[in-house]
Amino acid sequence: MRLAVATAVALFAVCSSKAAEPKPGASRTSAAPQAAEVAYQQGLKKGWMDFGWSPRKKNPSGPELHDLSGYGGWILTREQPMTAQQAGGLTFTYKAPPEYGEFFEVRLDKPGTSGRDWEKVRIGAAHKRALQGGAFEVFVPMADLNPKRLAFDRIVLFAFKEVPKDWVAIDDVALTVPGAGASDPAPVVQPGPDGKAAATKQRISIDCKKKGHTISPLIYGIAFYPMWEYRDQHHWAMKPAGRRWGGNHSTRYNYLLGEAWNAGMDWYFRNLDYTGRPGWSWETFLEANAKAGVHSTITVPMMGWVAKDTTSFSYPIKDFPNQQDFEQSSGAGNGRDKNGKWLNAGSPTKTSVPANPEFVATWVKLIKDKAAKLNTPVSYILDNEPALWDSTHHDIHPEPVGYDELWERTKNYATAIKKVDPQAKIAGPAEWGWSNYLYSQKDLKMGGPSLRPDRRMHGDLPIIAWYLKKIAEHEKQTKVRLVDTLDLHFYPQAEGVGIAETGDTSPEASLRRIRSTRGLWDPTYHDESWIDDEVMLIPRMKKWVADYAPGLGTSIGEWNFGAEGHISGGLATAEALGRFGQQDLTSAWYWSYPPDNTPSYWAFRAYRDYDGAGSRFQDVYLPTKAFNGASAFASVSPDGAKLTAVLLNLDPKAAYETEVALDGCGEATARRVFSYVEGARALEPKKGEPKAPVALEPFSINVVEWSLKK
Repeated sequence: MRLAVATAVALFAVCSSKAAEPKPGASRTSAAPQAAEVAYQQGLKKGWMDFGWSPRKKNPSGPELHDLSGYGGWILTREQPMTAQQAGGLTFTYKAPPEYGEFFEVRLDKPGTSGRDWEKVRIGAAHKRALQGGAFEVFVPMADLNPKRLAFDRIVLFAFKEVPKDWVAIDDVALTVPGAGASDPAPVVQPGPDGKAAATKQRISIDCKKKGHTISPLIYGIAFYPMWEYRDQHHWAMKPAGRRWGGNHSTRYNYLLGEAWNAGMDWYFRNLDYTGRPGWSWETFLEANAKAGVHSTITVPMMGWVAKDTTSFSYPIKDFPNQQDFEQSSGAGNGRDKNGKWLNAGSPTKTSVPANPEFVATWVKLIKDKAAKLNTPVSYILDNEPALWDSTHHDIHPEPVGYDELWERTKNYATAIKKVDPQAKIAGPAEWGWSNYLYSQKDLKMGGPSLRPDRRMHGDLPIIAWYLKKIAEHEKQTKVRLVDTLDLHFYPQAEGVGIAETGDTSPEASLRRIRSTRGLWDPTYHDESWIDDEVMLIPRMKKWVADYAPGLGTSIGEWNFGAEGHISGGLATAEALGRFGQQDLTSAWYWSYPPDNTPSYWAFRAYRDYDGAGSRFQDVYLPTKAFNGASAFASVSPDGAKLTAVLLNLDPKAAYETEVALDGCGEATARRVFSYVEGARALEPKKGEPKAPVALEPFSINVVEWSLKK
């Protein structure tokens, strides 16, 4: 290690003359973006190592002290490399003797790379914000440090010129959240009566002069999942606007048998009933929804096979004795050999019967008649995540779905549905995620995105864009619109985010979970996962629709940000629901529903029943402007008499006394405030005058309701 460090020192000294000169300009007045991961703060943080070479002196009560004379420096090394998309920049604080002037240079590094791969950035006025006592906070954007977007595991800070022997205090070394700049005003902290720092003064504005679209209530949808449904019925207390019958099991649901479906890869490719409890059929689904006054959307199969009974399975131990895993009670296997290779299940008739378009059309006619008797609305989704059939339903459909198969099945099954119910609203293709927004599964299995043979044969259009183009062409030829709503699923892929009740709840992962919501709407957010791109799903969907099939709606058929029992999961849920309204989605269906009294449950309640008496987010969207670290979503009733806002404090440490300015909204005659923080039992009512600041506690969901007089 000493040899490596010595070599590094020599290299830095030689190369320092080639580094970019310090940035000119005035000193920053804005704070650095929020930290995504801290490497050093009065001590090394977990997962980081100290490879520094300059003499230093421990300082137990403050920053570490370094002697940077002789081109001294410090290397902080991460135990696991970090990808470029995981950080937006580098920040740290330092205090040095004034006579040093500009002397600091920073860079990233990773073994196996060349010095030419990394930019060496000399710290100048434009990087620095003055702190008390002669210290500075530094922020360097990742675009300057790592323009090649390479993975890295080292942060290097050193003197690019000779400086006298003295101590330089360095602390708060961190990588900041992706996509954030340092352009927001630094908060003004007012001392409290006890002399300690009190809540920061901030401002949020709501503009009633620019009323927006009517919010579709179906963005507050949840899923019906028979494997869990028997446990409880608490989800009705969230006042969902609709329920979706869907998921992997719906691909092979046989309506003729009432409760028969196949679990596919989710549970040993077994035909099952609804956990052995009678009554969970499509009919009881409609009846329950009608009783609750909610919309029903039903996923109809189009893979071509459905379960023939509630007992058969595809990979019995007697026929396939060398599988990876078995269900002990039944002897059903997981369909893979000891090396993980898929096995050939044989004929689909072992578990299934054919389900052609006419089979589905007959079911839709029954649904239509039943819904009419119940006087309840219903719509349809064309199957579930077809690009994954070659794994989720490998026993029946081992070959990957391509462009042509997706379209042919869409055309045939949707045509059959529209014949028996011309007014039916149909959504598709219910695709699972990023890879299959852009490529067919055949592309991914036959060369990947670089070769993409299937896509190249179809004009090199992303599969979803091509799908929409075919829908528009068919409508032009037949005057029948087969698909009314573009439906895609969204599950964040960032490390530790998880799904449903799972997920890392460490400080870093919690912030990452909340940031990952930006993949739904923010064109500047670079996804912090293997995706390594700007997802901006809703704007992307809307542009595809505008370009290829104008007039279609947009839906997120499944979504979840994990850690439902943690405040970060609740905040991510509340953020997503707010963005769905802001972005004018047609519908969105949470998978499946949050457990009772969890933060994610209360996130739904913030929009649907925040006071326990049915008060909810209003119908007309209003533009808002929030400060960095907060989100604001606002709505007004059609008559302008009631305004409701959901205000989220996404900072885990900072509290804010927030002025909420109502522009053109009329006189506020009364106000109610409800707040949910980690550990709370409910959205708790708070006192306050209509024009008083709203207290936003750290990591909190807040609802503010005003009564207005014009």
